[in-house]
Amino acid sequence: MKKILIIFAHPAINKSRIHRRLTDSVKNMPGISLNNLYEKYPDFYIDIIQEQQLLIEHDIIVWQHPFYWFSAPAILKEWFDLVLQHGFAYGEKGHSLEGKQVLSVISTGGNNDVYSKKGRNHYTINEFLVPFKQSASLCRMEYLPPYVIFGSHTITPAEIEVQTSKYKKMLTSLRDNQWGCLLLQSVEYLNELTN
Repeated sequence: MKKILIIFAHPAINKSRIHRRLTDSVKNMPGISLNNLYEKYPDFYIDIIQEQQLLIEHDIIVWQHPFYWFSAPAILKEWFDLVLQHGFAYGEKGHSLEGKQVLSVISTGGNNDVYSKKGRNHYTINEFLVPFKQSASLCRMEYLPPYVIFGSHTITPAEIEVQTSKYKKMLTSLRDNQWGCLLLQSVEYLNELTN
């Protein structure tokens, strides 16, 4: 069983319909650790050593957040800037994360059609997530396809429960190594493997 660390960033979790439900559903799952950055660091003073130790102790890293302004909430960027240091995560001597798997779990206000070449946003989710993919590459990590919940503004409570179930299935499948490398890299979104 692999150990999964969810690096979670949501500045208004009390208003969240989706992420609050997702994170509540996995709090007691074996092999899964939830690291809520806004709860842990309300002053933004991130404990770099502790965060690096958490990364070392886990096999799969999940960057989970709402997709704000085509990126992540501010504290996750701060976490990247401080925790993924030269000599730890990258550089000649920075091999601490080498070989670990990493993925993005995000929610978007728009639907899938909005995130396409012909859609209102002109780019796909995977194109918007290139900085995350490149960060993983620099750290010698294997970047997996993202898990995306589209249409967060219009999703019904019943659909949230379906997404919660699929999210748990996705994490369980990764934790238990049920999907091979070729299968993981054959899909645009990990959602496709949870149907």
